[in-house]
Amino acid sequence: MAKRPNQPRPGRKLIFLAVVIIALIGSLVAGVQLTKGQEDAASLAPKLALDLEGGTQLILTPKTTDNSQVTQKDVEQAIEVIRQRVDASGVSEAEITSQGGQNIVVSLPGQPSEETLNLVRESAQLRFRPVLAAGAPGTIDPAAVAAAEKGEQPTAQPTTKPTADEIKAAAMKAADTDGDGKLSDTPATEPANSSDPAWITEQVNYDFYTLDCTDPANRTGGSTDDPAKPMVSCSQDGSQKFILGPAALEGTAVKTATAGIGQNSQGMSTGQWVVSLQLNGEGTKTFAEFSQRLLTLQEPRNQFAVVLDGLVVSNARMNDAILDGRAQISGNFTQATANQLANQLNFGSLPLNFEVQSEDQISATLGSEQLARGVLAGIIGVILVVLYMIWQYHGLGVVSIASLVAAGILNYGVIALLSWTIGYRLSLPGVVGLIVAVGITADSFIVYFERIRDEVREGRVLSAAVERGWDRARRTILASDAVNFLAAVVLYFLAVGGVQGFAFTLGLTTLIDLVVVMLFTHPVMQLLVRTKFFGEGHRFSGLEPKSLGATSMTYRGRGRFAPAPARAAARDKALVGAGVGTGGALPGGTGPASPEEAGEGRRLTIAERRAAERARQRAEETAASPGPDPADTGPDAAAADQDDPQSPNAGGER
Repeated sequence: MAKRPNQPRPGRKLIFLAVVIIALIGSLVAGVQLTKGQEDAASLAPKLALDLEGGTQLILTPKTTDNSQVTQKDVEQAIEVIRQRVDASGVSEAEITSQGGQNIVVSLPGQPSEETLNLVRESAQLRFRPVLAAGAPGTIDPAAVAAAEKGEQPTAQPTTKPTADEIKAAAMKAADTDGDGKLSDTPATEPANSSDPAWITEQVNYDFYTLDCTDPANRTGGSTDDPAKPMVSCSQDGSQKFILGPAALEGTAVKTATAGIGQNSQGMSTGQWVVSLQLNGEGTKTFAEFSQRLLTLQEPRNQFAVVLDGLVVSNARMNDAILDGRAQISGNFTQATANQLANQLNFGSLPLNFEVQSEDQISATLGSEQLARGVLAGIIGVILVVLYMIWQYHGLGVVSIASLVAAGILNYGVIALLSWTIGYRLSLPGVVGLIVAVGITADSFIVYFERIRDEVREGRVLSAAVERGWDRARRTILASDAVNFLAAVVLYFLAVGGVQGFAFTLGLTTLIDLVVVMLFTHPVMQLLVRTKFFGEGHRFSGLEPKSLGATSMTYRGRGRFAPAPARAAARDKALVGAGVGTGGALPGGTGPASPEEAGEGRRLTIAERRAAERARQRAEETAASPGPDPADTGPDAAAADQDDPQSPNAGGER
């Protein structure tokens, strides 16, 4: 026999859910294997927040570039910028506070990466400076200076490394152009602009000669530079060192910054990560004038350097005037460092420079004991829910247990996956959200099971009761979960800190509840109702019609059901006693006068009301007629009465 096209196929939904769970677990296992040994390696266990695991704490002391007084407003602005940077990097549950109105305390959960720590340490002071001179990364060669004094050329490379004192002495001789034994820091002539070589004073030359860019310690950045004065700096990779003029443009002129793969003038991909900038109106005008000036200068003064916290991250030759305010920073960027720089520029430079006073590992504020108590509370809650479901719903309780297990697997897997992909960390309020989710999920099961029982009480067979009950329960479940999810969203965006963790897990588990009910609970019920235990209403199945107070029905053909003959006579007798119409009870009847009510306070069905009307009419006719002929009360009369379809004792449909 061909199957009906609308026949339910619960197996497909269960297979789909199984594929989702397998893919979820498989992604985690693959992530663990592929990222083993990395800083952001995946883990089968969710990452924990500060209150449960501890982390790294940095205490920063702010300093202004001009040594002026640090104000409370500066500190608050710095805290906001640091918070935006950390949040954008994917680190959740970080705590950033001020200490004594001066120091800033930054607490990051777990073992943060070096890039994340740099987001906190670095002020991200971005400046565009003209290049005045460029040279090899090493210090000055004392032997070369001595040979130059004699008018000779060194014949061989030095066999020993010069000492610091020798380097300083050679730098002093080379920089002291007037021979007075003093290093002047005042330009010999008034510089015309930031590209004027007059900025290169004796002190600047001395600093340039003694700077060793081959030493990684000189390429860490973070140094304080005065935007109104020249400076010396290393390239990020240590291949060059520069003398730079005063800043032509500040990083505050950057409107937006995005990281991506660079393109050449022909629009072809270079394969290198770059940071593209869009300047604001004032910055566009200033940079246009700056670029036009550089076009007229000779090498290397036709270059400009992008300086971040005192370190040259990029230097480029000006080939064309940039009039539209679109600039590009290129350098030895990886995807992570390019995104980090774009993050820093988007949220702005910190108004202060920082000195790291301490960087320590801190223990959990609550610790494993509180986590264990929270988990114990969750286990107790689950056990109580399971016991209630078994007591109230018998066999259906097993379905609810299986559904809770499916929901638990999905919740755990999703949280572990989010910990790896977006840096989510589970805090104690988040654990509370997971515990609350047990009640939300159980509530959905109860709504569905009660709707099925209602249908059974109305006389429907169990297979029809499952589908009809689902149609009625689905609307209620969707409405309830929609309200819960809306509350979680509002709470997440209006709250901060731990409350956000609670709201996040509440919203997540609400969505998973819908998935479990639709893809597991309902399909499982569709399959179980086909079994003998559930389909025939076993007393321990939770769907026994008799224990639910359902009317015993028999099938009469053509989709019609009627009360079973064994109970028909008793029901007709009760209906006669109930009476019909607006008056009181009939003589001999003790039931209610309303035609809408039956025993146990239940409303009569249409068929029962029609049967009651026929029974009332027959009772009235019997009361009005003379006493029956004894011959009419014999066995033959009773048999004839059973064959009469209008008889109240007939077994046909009423």
